[in-house]
Amino acid sequence: QVQLVESGGGLVEAGGSLRLSCAASGRTVSTYTMGWFRQAPGREREFVAAIRAGGTTYYADSVKGRFTISRDNSKNTGYLQMNSLKPEDTAVYYCAADPVSLARVLTASAYDYWGQGTQVTVSS
Repeated sequence: QVQLVESGGGLVEAGGSLRLSCAASGRTVSTYTMGWFRQAPGREREFVAAIRAGGTTYYADSVKGRFTISRDNSKNTGYLQMNSLKPEDTAVYYCAADPVSLARVLTASAYDYWGQGTQVTVSS
């Protein structure tokens, strides 16, 4: 079993930055794809970014150029650096991990392990 704990969320003004962390425990996730998803009130959970074990990254068009996903396998931790935040980025952000196939990297249902979520609120 893998446990994931997110941290780093909070309230920030538009244009500001936040760095989310996702600490894994229970087993190493160095061979897993790590992903970030978000869910705003009344909306479905949506893909934000993912990084495969080899380092290949994927981003939603809405965050490309503003967000950066990374991982530190020595710490069994993933990160999401969020810059130039906009009010529409407001959501609960979840990290996920799984040995996901390439075809399903963007699909929430492909990930078995999830964190509890961290709230990100961007004020205008």
